[in-house]
Order: sequence, then C-alpha cells, then structure tokens
Amino acid sequence: MAHFDTEYQRLEASYSDSPPGEENLLVHVPEGAKSQWHHIENLDLTLTLLHVYNLHQKNGFTCMLLGEIFELVQLLFVVGFTVFLANCVDYDILFANKFVNHTDSSKVTLPDAFLPVDVCSARIRDNAFVIFVLIISGIFWLHRLVKFIYNICCYWEIRSFYTNALKMTMSELPYVTWQEVQARIVEIQKEHQICIHKKELSELDIYHRILRFKNYMVAMVNKSLLPMRFRPPLLGEVVFYTRGLKYNFELIFFWGPGSLFGNEWSLKTEYKKGGNRQELADRLASRILWIGIANLLLCPVILVWQILYAFFSYTEVIKREPGSLGARCWSLYGRCYLRHFNELDHELMSRLSKGYKPSSKYMNCFLSPLLTVVAKNVAFFAGSLLAVLIALTIYDEDVLAVEHVLSSITLLGVCVTVCRSFIPDKHMVFCPEQLLRVILAHIHYMPDHWQGNAHRYETRDQFSQLFQYKAVFILEELISPVVTPFILIFSLRRKSLEIIDFFRNFTVEVVGVGDTCSFAQMDIRQHGHPAWMSAGKTEASIYQQAEDGKTELSLMHFAITNPQWQPPQETTHFISQLKEKVHREVGGASMVTPRSLVANLLGGPTTLGSVHFGRDCSLTNQGVAGLGEGVSALRSLSPYFLIFLSSAYHGFLPLPFSTDARTVSSGSSVWEGQMTSMVLSEYASTEMSIHALYMHECHKQQSRGDLSRHTWHRQESDDSSDSMVDEVRSDARTHLRNFPRSAIPTSASVAGSSGTGYLGAGGRVVRSARVPMGGWAEDGQAAPRLHTPVPEEGSEDEVAPHIHRVNTNHALTVHRPTSSILSD
Repeated sequence: MAHFDTEYQRLEASYSDSPPGEENLLVHVPEGAKSQWHHIENLDLTLTLLHVYNLHQKNGFTCMLLGEIFELVQLLFVVGFTVFLANCVDYDILFANKFVNHTDSSKVTLPDAFLPVDVCSARIRDNAFVIFVLIISGIFWLHRLVKFIYNICCYWEIRSFYTNALKMTMSELPYVTWQEVQARIVEIQKEHQICIHKKELSELDIYHRILRFKNYMVAMVNKSLLPMRFRPPLLGEVVFYTRGLKYNFELIFFWGPGSLFGNEWSLKTEYKKGGNRQELADRLASRILWIGIANLLLCPVILVWQILYAFFSYTEVIKREPGSLGARCWSLYGRCYLRHFNELDHELMSRLSKGYKPSSKYMNCFLSPLLTVVAKNVAFFAGSLLAVLIALTIYDEDVLAVEHVLSSITLLGVCVTVCRSFIPDKHMVFCPEQLLRVILAHIHYMPDHWQGNAHRYETRDQFSQLFQYKAVFILEELISPVVTPFILIFSLRRKSLEIIDFFRNFTVEVVGVGDTCSFAQMDIRQHGHPAWMSAGKTEASIYQQAEDGKTELSLMHFAITNPQWQPPQETTHFISQLKEKVHREVGGASMVTPRSLVANLLGGPTTLGSVHFGRDCSLTNQGVAGLGEGVSALRSLSPYFLIFLSSAYHGFLPLPFSTDARTVSSGSSVWEGQMTSMVLSEYASTEMSIHALYMHECHKQQSRGDLSRHTWHRQESDDSSDSMVDEVRSDARTHLRNFPRSAIPTSASVAGSSGTGYLGAGGRVVRSARVPMGGWAEDGQAAPRLHTPVPEEGSEDEVAPHIHRVNTNHALTVHRPTSSILSD
C-alpha cells in the first residue's frame, strides 16, 4: 500500500456497538428507592447533562422558554419587516418628493406613505429574489420551530429532574452555582444510579459529557489543524474565525448529516480504523466540498441576513454610544485558543472578563502619536461646526427643519466621539510589561516572545488577534458568508487526511462517558510537554504533546476548580509536587486555606480584626505576610467585594453573618452560601493565576532563545531577534525574584540560544523547532517521518481490534506505549 505522509501516528482503534460499559455492567438498585431517574441508559440522549448545564446557565425553564420564543419572533420580524420596507413603502411621499392631496388637512401622516395591500402583494410576487428569500427563510424558520419544540420537551424533562431529583426549584436556580448543581448530581448518582454504566460519576465525567465536542475543537486549534490563519495581499498575517465558520466546522465534524460522529457519544466505527484512512479522507473531502458549494449558493441570503441583523442590532447602539465600535472584545479565535481543556463556558468568560480591563489598558498604550495629532485637530474642527449648529437650534428650533441639518449634527457628533477615542488619557502611564503580566495571570496562555517585548508593535498586533475591536468583529461577521465557502473548499478540504488521522489518533473510549478527545484526559504521561514541568513524567512523542503547556495548565485549572476531584495517582503526584514548589518558592507555605478564609470573613467583626485593607484595596493578613511580591493568594479578590467587606467591618454596612464557621458549611442562609461561593471562586482564581505565572516563568527559564515553537513566531530574517533574546535574558532577573533557582538554565544551555531547548537527561540541551501540526525537528533538519506504510485493509480486518478504554472511576487510563505507536 502507498506510503501516506501525515503529522500524526496511528493508534489502535477503540470501538463498540453499544455505549461503553453497558454490555458488562449490572447495577443493583434497592426496590424501595426506584424512581424515574433510575438506570437512564444514555445520559447523552434521555438526560443530557449539556441540557442540565444550559438550563442552569439560562436561569431556569421560564427564562429559557421566553428566550427561545423571542428568537423565533425575532426571525419573523427581521424578515417580514425587511420585505415590508422594500416593497410596501412609497419613499417619494416619505421624503416629500411627492405631494398628497388631503381634503381635511394638509399635514402628511405616516400611513400615507404605505402602499395599498394589493399593490404591495403584487410587487412581492413580481420579485423573484424576494420570493427566494422568503422560501429559504420559511424553511429555516420551520427548522428552528421543530428544534424549539424538541428543546422544550427536553428542558421540561430537565426541569423535572431539577425539581424531583436535585430538589431545586426554578426560582432559586439563578442563585445556585454550577458547582452546587454538579455536587448534587454526583450525590444522586450514588443514591439513584441515574447512569447504569458506572457506579459513581466524577466531576471529570460530567465535564466530558458537556464539553465533548468543544474539547475536540480546543485540541484542533492547539495543534493548528483548522485553517484560521491566512496571508491575504497587503494585510499580512490575519486570523479569520467567525460564528459562521465555527458552525460549519461543527456541522462537518460532529452533528451534521454524514458527520464523523454517529451519535452524541461515539465516533463512527470506520473512523477508528487505520486501513481505510485514504478512502475516508476522500469521502470527507467530498462532503466538505458539497457543504462549501451549499454555502456559496446560500451566500446571498445569508449575507442579506447578516447585514439586516447587524443593522437592526447595532444602529441604535452606535447612535447612542458611537465609541462602542472602538471598544474591544475577545475574538472567537481568542476564546478557543485561551480555553483550557474541560473548561465550561461560564468559567472561561469569568476568567476572560477579569482580564478585560488590563487588556484594554495594554492596547491603549499603543495609540499612534501621529494619529493623535490628526484626531485632535479633526475633533476641533468638527466640534466647532457642531457647536454652531447646536447654538442655532437653541436660538430657533426651526433650524432643524432645514434639510440635512439634523443629519449633520448626528454625523459631527459621531466624528467627535470617534476622534476622542484616538486621543490618549494624559494621565496614563506607559507600563506594558506590567500590564502584560497581569493579563497573563488571567488568560494563562501567552507566547514566549511576548514576555520582555510587550512594548513592541509586533506583540501588540499579535495580541489584537485575540483581543479585537468590536468593529472588526462585526465586519468579519458581515463578510463571513462570502469568505467561508472558499475556506471550506480550498483550505479545509486539503486537510481532510490530517483530520481523519486526528480523530483516529486522539480519540479514547471512557467507560460511562463514550468517545472523548484524549487531550481532555489531561494525562501528563500521554500529552505532557517536557518544557512545561513534565520532564521525566511524560512518555508523549513529539506528535502527541500539546502545545503551549495546554495539558499542564488545563490539569491545574481543573484540579483547582474542582477540589473534590480524585485524579489518578501519577496526576496527583504532579499536582501536589507543583503546588508544593509554588508555595515554597513564592513563600506561600503559610498561605491560608479557602475554608479558613471563609470562616474568617463570615466570622464577624471579632474575626476580621486581623484583616487589613491596603491602599490598593488588596487584602492582607498576618498569616500571609511571607508571600512574594505580586503573588499574594488574596490579592486578586474583587475590589468591589473588598470595599464591601471593609465597609461592613467599619460599621457602614451590616454584617448578617456573625456566626461560626459551621453555619457557613451548612448553607443555612442563601446569602451566606453566595458569599461562600464568591470567596471560594475568587480564591481558586487567584491560586490558578499564581500557578500560571509560576509555570510560565519556569518554562521561560527552560526554553529561552528561539521562539519558533509557538503559533506566533518571528521570521529568521528578523534582525531584532538577537536583541529580543538579550532583553529576555536581562529581564529574567527582574521578574518574580522568588522563582526557583533550579529552573535557571546553565551557561551551557544559554550559549547558542538560537534553538528552543529544554534540559534533557544528563544536563544535555535538547533543541527543537516547530513544524506544522505540532511536529518537532532538530534545528536545521526537516521533521522526521516516523511512519511506515499502513497495513492493507484486509489484514487489519482479519485481526480483532485492540480496544483501549479509560475507566475514570478508578482513575486508570490505558494507552498503547509510545514505542509501539512509532513502530506501527
């Protein structure tokens, strides 16, 4: 058989005709404890945990129902109102180009501009494009209606589950955290056995079911598999990832007709085999082609819809706040790139929201001086004209009746507002390095070459791909219907073989969960990277390693977010060892625990006697005086929350929780429960920020020099690369002075730092450079092809497939050894 070139190695397939564990697991249920929630055969169909999560995030059944109804009405309104404006309005009368004869009054009313019903209907029937748009819109609306009815049935069942099984009413659901809901699901599994595949559900099982497909998307972005980066003429490198493109990716991979997944929990059997990979790749390429052609044919309709929806959504906002287009938001690509494995939507948005203000301040540091001078003068001239027109309208309001006066006032106001957005605050201090470290503490992911080079425009431009203007976001969505078909046809289709290999190589079967992305297991041994504190702990080949420390950072985030989770023994050792290092190196051995913090905060004024509030609203305690500079475990608590506590302590606000710590744990008060959740959440966020900073600092010390391993990298022809390395070296002594001395490379590793390296066995420096799809190669060499010809289909089908499963109940992951993978 022909030799196939691909960046992935083949793993033996794992497949089954039934959900994993169902064929050999029998759970005994006491007769008196049976209910409708016992022995649900498939949680992904009957009781979808994703629906449980969505109902919680949408604040209950009633809010969800109203939201779905208004979405249907909104679609009808946009289509109907647009057709009415295009065919049923006489604009000559509306613009006073035609006079209307009235017998009783000379005043023209709005109904005078409306055409008669027969004329309006005739104009609609004679317009073929309008008929085509109405037919497509009607089909789409009927599809949404069927989906709405299905969702209502599902959510009604979920509502009953909340009420009867979890003992939560819809009225209190908006005030209950997801962690509480998740804890109750874990408990009722022990009592009622709602899942027949296993006796106990872990937090990781729940996350896998909710984020099954999103974990695949995060992994594909991490391995640079999906076509998102392009170099159009005159624009340089740009990132293009819109909601339309995301919808098509999910349609092709997960749930559309002919997708790779046969149901909600299982990858199709043929995609788990290696012998027919080329045939499957050709089939996938053909499917991508047809979906791209369908997007191209529907482009006019989708484009019109996007324009109309943007017009109806943003026109009033732009008129009221013209500067809103100059505001920034996290791009869709940024949300996917910065997302941890097994991170829920609300966790991601909370983390990114905390980094919004420092990110905005950082981007505002790069306002062009030349543009500032131009903006000041344009604002002066536009403001002068605006002042004269306003003064005239104040003197005589009949000035507004003059043609284009009101429009001129509006446009001049918009112009002044836009110009002011380019004028920096005169009190702003230029400190990009400090801001970038604050941003890193929240977003957790950052290319190596950004640190020490925060003042460069190259870093700013690359960060803008994650944190883009709202206007750019709207523009990308508007042109998405035109660009998406070409991306599918000419870019994604060429990657069909790599996509097939990705799903085959990085899919594992988890008992009680089904097929999941192996990266989502957060297994350091299988997907860790030696340059991210996994040296000596990982057996991953260069093709199996997650980029940018995704495995290690995701593992720490999940462990900190879910403290009750029981990871495997090796993972537990890695987590405990890392926490011990962080506490030791940053002086945090005496750091208080979150439970004791809650007890202190909820213990009344006598307990708050040792708590002090600094000038920057940061919370300090005598027990945490030894923490290193900038890494106090309580320093990132919300300032507003701390101001509230300070006010309460000084008597300005009442403290309704003068109870002991036992009352806090019992959850007798809803207010106290919310306060406890708030403190624990902020504590976990702070702890993760400290660990992220520490891991990045260690990684920076281990892999300095050539920064081409990351998604953003400088070309070899960049003359400033040497100076960048020198700045990174000189800056290493100034940042986080308490970080580990052992992580600083020796002089041998620093010398010749043209390649990315980490210390290997015996102190030998191992250098590597990035190749497409996460592959690595020695400096100056091409990536080694570690593949051998794939066996013929017949030889594989004659042998029983090698099934490997992951049993999260016992925290056991069974994978093939790396040596056997490379020998296939």
